[in-house]
This record gives sequence, structure tokens and C-alpha cells, in this order.
Amino acid sequence: MAIDTTGGVDLNQVLANSGVKNTTGNSAVSSLTGSVTGTDKKALGKDAFLQLLVTQMKNQNPLDPQDNSEFVAQLAQFSSLEGITTLNDSVTAIAGTFKSSQALQASSLVGRSVIAQTDKAAVDTTKSFTGTAVIPESVSAATVKISDKDGKLIKTIELGSQSAGNASFVWDGTNDAGAKVDPGTYTFAATTTIDNKATSLVTYLPATVNSVTLSQTGGEMMLNLAGLGSVALSKVQTIGL
Repeated sequence: MAIDTTGGVDLNQVLANSGVKNTTGNSAVSSLTGSVTGTDKKALGKDAFLQLLVTQMKNQNPLDPQDNSEFVAQLAQFSSLEGITTLNDSVTAIAGTFKSSQALQASSLVGRSVIAQTDKAAVDTTKSFTGTAVIPESVSAATVKISDKDGKLIKTIELGSQSAGNASFVWDGTNDAGAKVDPGTYTFAATTTIDNKATSLVTYLPATVNSVTLSQTGGEMMLNLAGLGSVALSKVQTIGL
């Protein structure tokens, strides 16, 4: 007897393929099909499977009964179907718990300051701004160039020689001429030379979480940062107050 745990099984077809020896004509098939599926054609679940099995036993030919091994195999199939149903219920419950936990985590992040992997930041130039450049190996020199929203170069910060690791830099909100610039969104491009080739460096910059987007398909949580757009939670290095 074939079992479909995903639904959409036609009991008439299952009965026809299950080896039922119906001694009472089509009445048993029609009765069973009507009682299990009704008018809405429900899927064959464990209750319908058990009812089908009992009907098969009732309507078998006494002179040619069902083979014992086949009967045991059908019982094993019923046990497997019940186990799969229980497993599906458990997975659904776990998924619901995970979504609730994710929503709680998301609500706690709104308004928090984070340090995320990005090359842009909303900067209050009345205060000092601190960022980090990731140095893949020891270098003799590294540079951070800061541009405004229009792409105009505002400031160049020389980091000098650096060993492998994170190299911090501080911007005081001034341009190369020493004048204060307006608050706004700025781009930070960190570069160095490795094996005589100009190499871009990953930067981690501070930002504020305005809102959080939860995936409806089990994907990663996205943080919507003030003035920057969305960043995946995995791109966040530090979460502050």
C-alpha cells in the first residue's frame, strides 16, 4: 500500500493498487472514500490510512487472505507515517519558537548603536568619528579617504605602517584644509598596497539601527541603519548601547 505524506491521494486509486480483494462489490470502496475524503477531497492522513487498512482486512477473500508479510509491511508503513506526522508538528513548533525569538531580538536592537561592515556612515561632524580598517597582512602604509555624498574627496587620513589586524582611525570632522564640514553621509575608502598592487580594505563603521526587517522565508535578519540602508546581521561586528 503506497503512502503519500504530502497530500492529494485519491483513495480509489490507492485501493485499486493495494491488493484489496473486495467481496462486496464497489460499496466498500465508495463508502470508505466518502467517509474519509468527503466532498473536499482531503489528503490521506494516518487516520484515513488506518481506516483503509481495516477496510482492506474486512473485505479480503477468505479463500485467499492477505499475506502476513504484506500486512506487517503495511503496519510498518503506518508507523512511519505517524512518526513523520509527529516530526512535522515538532518542526513547525520549533519554527514558530524561532520566529518569536527572532522578533524579540529584533525589537531589542532598534535604537542601538552598532559597528557594521560598510563603507558609508551618517556622521555628526561636531564630534570625533572612529572607524576601523581590516589589514589582511603587515603593510608599510595604509590610507583612508573620506568623500561626501557627491563623491568629492574631503579628507585623507594616513594610517602609516600597520601589522595584520584591525587598524582604528579617527576623523575630527574637518576637511584637508582644517575647516569643519557639515554633518551628513560620508564614504570611507581604505586602501593599501600588497604585492605592489593597490588593495581595497574592509571597513567597519558605527551606525544607529532605525528598524529591523525579519525574513518570512527563514533568511537572515536585516538591520536598517540610519542614512545607510539595510545591512545583514552577520555584517555587524559590535552591538552597543
